[in-house]
Parts: sequence; C-alpha cells; structure tokens
Amino acid sequence: MAELGSTLNGQHQSTQHQATQHQATHPPLTANGRPAATRLPSVLIATRHGESTANVEFQLAEAAGALSVPISSRDADIPLSMHGRQQAQALGRWWAALPSPDRPRSVWCSPYVRTAETARIALAQAAGLGAVPVSLAVRYDERLRDRELGILEMLPKAAIEAKYPEEAARRRKMGELYYRPPGGESWTDVALRVRSVLRDVCEEEAGRPVLLVAHDCTVLMLRYALDRLTEERLIGLGPVHNCSTSLWRTQDGRLRPAHWNDTAHLAHKD
Repeated sequence: MAELGSTLNGQHQSTQHQATQHQATHPPLTANGRPAATRLPSVLIATRHGESTANVEFQLAEAAGALSVPISSRDADIPLSMHGRQQAQALGRWWAALPSPDRPRSVWCSPYVRTAETARIALAQAAGLGAVPVSLAVRYDERLRDRELGILEMLPKAAIEAKYPEEAARRRKMGELYYRPPGGESWTDVALRVRSVLRDVCEEEAGRPVLLVAHDCTVLMLRYALDRLTEERLIGLGPVHNCSTSLWRTQDGRLRPAHWNDTAHLAHKD
C-alpha cells in the first residue's frame, strides 16, 4: 500500500524508494504503460458527533466564567444531549437523501459514546428510509477519538487561566497546532493518527463511499491532511459544527473537497 502522502497526491511511491529522482517523480505503470490507479474512496464524508451533554455544560460554564463543569465521567463516556440525538436523526435523513452513488455503505467511527450514538441513530434513520441496509456494520477505530487534553481535560477556559497560568501562556505562544498539554496531545499528534487511519480507509474502501464519524479536532485534522492546509488557513477555519457534513470526492487521483462543515440539513424539520 502506498504511503498516505503519496496516495493523496495520486502517486504510488514508497518512502523506501524516494532516493532517486526517477522514483520520486514517476508513479508505477500498469502492463499497458498507463499510470497505476490510485486506491481511494469514491466519496469520503466526515461528520462531528451531535451535541453532547459536555458541549452544553461547557457553553454554560464559558458564559458564566465558571471554574468547573458538573461532569464526573470519562471523556469517552459522555453521551449526546437530546438536541444531539435530534441532530443525528437529521444527519440520517441527509444520508438517505444523497444520490445512490454517494450514499455511504461503510461507516468508520470513534469508539466514544457520543460518536457511537451519533452513528447508530443516523444509521437507523437512513435504514428506516430504505437508503442503507439495516444490518450495515459500524467499524470503531480508536484513531478517530477526540484530542486528549491531559491535565486540561474538563477545564473551562477560566479554570485553565486560574489553575495553570503558565500552561495558558505557553498555549498562546505555541499556537493550537503545536501546543501539547502535559499528558495530552497537540493537533499535530492527532494529525498523525488521522493520517494513519486514512491509509487504511483508502486501502479498504477503495472505490466506495464512506462515512467517518468523529470529533471537532479529528475532522479538522482530516481537512488539514487532505487539503494540505497551512497553519494559518487551518486556524482560520474555526470549529467544526455538531453533525455538520464535509465531503471529498475522488477526482484526477485525489480526494478533492466538495463542501465543508455544512449544517443546512440541520435546519430542516419534519
């Protein structure tokens, strides 16, 4: 299998063979002398989970300047809010309304409760509308999990400034892309595992539409990797919305963006 960077560039070249200029610039050829086909999904769709109970608590805490949130569970165990469940149903209706060639028949999902619930609800909605098989399996992959924040986990901004002022200052200096909290991950750490899972998605879902159900940071890093963004462009994107859809379509040997962070389907009600 090609390295991820080569795959997304439409070139099949192993990093073991980039020592010569010829190998670095020419993809392998088929028996008839044509460039070998790149293994990519026909369509790649990414979504962030629906609104979680933690999303609600953090919004309230930030508005009040609170130093804590009433959450005692692990980050991995945080469920959807009622509104988040409704968003997941809307995602399922959007899924069902896609043209048949674009409609995912494969789902890769973070194993966290809020993503698993999003995938399950959306799948049930799409299957109930006859768009996908009821038996469609969800593949859980820990590489799609949320960013780990270490000592800053479950702390509102005001609490970070109050309890860890040196870390808050270091975060501002380093920038979000490179800042790694003690015991946690930087965005670039998340990017490494996102690139890893993309290699497997490209290999195993070649020629098929696929849906990834993940988190704010993992979807951002997906965009960062696929669209080769600079740090400035990445930071300028802002947050990924709950149950938004971002779609890439294979064209000319690359996954090319069709739309990003779209939430129009969440505005429609039955």
